[in-house]
Amino acid sequence: MKRLLAALAVLGTGAMAVLWSQFPPGLPTKVEVPGGQSARETAVFLKGEGVIRSVFLFKLAGKLTHWDRSLKPGLYELRRPMGEFAALKRLYEGKVESLKVAIPEGFMAKQIADRLEASGITAAAPFMDYVRANNLEGRLFPTTYHFAKGLSAEAVAHHMHQEFQQQILPLYREAREERFTEDQILALASIVQREAHELSEMPTIASVYRNRLVKRMRLEADPTVQYAHGRDTGDWMKGMRFKHLEIQSPYNTYMYFGLPPGPICSPGLDAVRAALRPAQTDFLYFVAEGDTGRHIFSRTLVEHNAAIARVKKLKGGTR
Repeated sequence: MKRLLAALAVLGTGAMAVLWSQFPPGLPTKVEVPGGQSARETAVFLKGEGVIRSVFLFKLAGKLTHWDRSLKPGLYELRRPMGEFAALKRLYEGKVESLKVAIPEGFMAKQIADRLEASGITAAAPFMDYVRANNLEGRLFPTTYHFAKGLSAEAVAHHMHQEFQQQILPLYREAREERFTEDQILALASIVQREAHELSEMPTIASVYRNRLVKRMRLEADPTVQYAHGRDTGDWMKGMRFKHLEIQSPYNTYMYFGLPPGPICSPGLDAVRAALRPAQTDFLYFVAEGDTGRHIFSRTLVEHNAAIARVKKLKGGTR
């Protein structure tokens, strides 16, 4: 009986191949195959798009090959029309068109969500729901991705988190950090990422914050206040004023001692390395040196205030 069924399957597939070869493929077309559909529903959809001619033949080919159980949704470049077997094979193999998106270092999760949505990869709201539920702020590795259109928000976030685990976690293990936990290093690295405009300054900036932590001084890091104001909108506040320092948030390091409760953005490898291996300094303060992108570092408050005065004089105004 099994041999008979196998022979019929071979004959059936061969007959369909002969039949379909009589119809040359048409013009290329992009078709987004929705997920959560049965093989029959997918066949009806493809016929409606003009990709296949016969729902019956598509279903028959799926049954004979058992590919009907593993059809993958996504954006495909197909032909209008094309053979049922050829269309079935493409959906089984999941050769979907990918979309490229670049996630820069220093983006907070809401910025990442908005960019993913703008790129047509996934909706921002469910992405943020998943990020918040799984505490993934700062744990979405910043790099260039090629995502298949049609992936769920959960799948996209999970993939970015896996990349973080592969790229960032080994650095912490190799450093054999004893004073700070992995989460604390990540929070510190995220602050360094937002503060530094030049890679060469990252270890020095990291040393300032580690020195302040050792001395039990408030970090007074502007990016943490910016994050407190913009974590739900994805905006980094510009032109911050003293009134903005009054926000009641555990991320406000002007108000609360120690590191914030979590990272404020996704740091890159250089920022994490700087947090793990800071420069050996006794600096406790720094201020941006005008619009150069560099900073003036100071050991005492007197030196720091003098540096601020010089910067203000150069700018010709006040904060």
